[in-house]
Amino acid sequence: MHALTRDIFEQLENIAETKGTMLRIKSSVQRSDGSGAVSVRADPQRINQVMTNLIENAIKYGKENGKVIVGFEDDKKHISITVRDDGPGISQEHLSRIFERFYRVEKSRSKERGGTGLGLAIVKHILNAHKSKIAVMSKPDKGTMFRFKLDKAVETEL
Repeated sequence: MHALTRDIFEQLENIAETKGTMLRIKSSVQRSDGSGAVSVRADPQRINQVMTNLIENAIKYGKENGKVIVGFEDDKKHISITVRDDGPGISQEHLSRIFERFYRVEKSRSKERGGTGLGLAIVKHILNAHKSKIAVMSKPDKGTMFRFKLDKAVETEL
């Protein structure tokens, strides 16, 4: 997951630089070999799609000169993954609907920034197929955090 996240950061580097956004990885995961590598049991292409969508949204909707932090935490059988921005946040009235197809929090701003309104619906669908759920927490003027868990890969599988 570290390598995948770094690749996504590289792909989105230009967008992040344009907004002055810092991209960071924060991990508390330690493997027995001492590396901080984070391995999960998942379809790599689909999880790439999930992470790309969440990170790109965090950059797009985060504040100018802000930061996006991708976090990994070990939870015995799972790895908890978070994508957090320090943007304006999403108001409570919209939080329950953001995973609906074609739903946009602000219709006019979404059109300016591109997108179809399908990204988070696809993210939810992919994670459901991985027997995971996505949660969102957001506070006005503090930012938004998306969190989901994936089964940890057993080190013998690597």
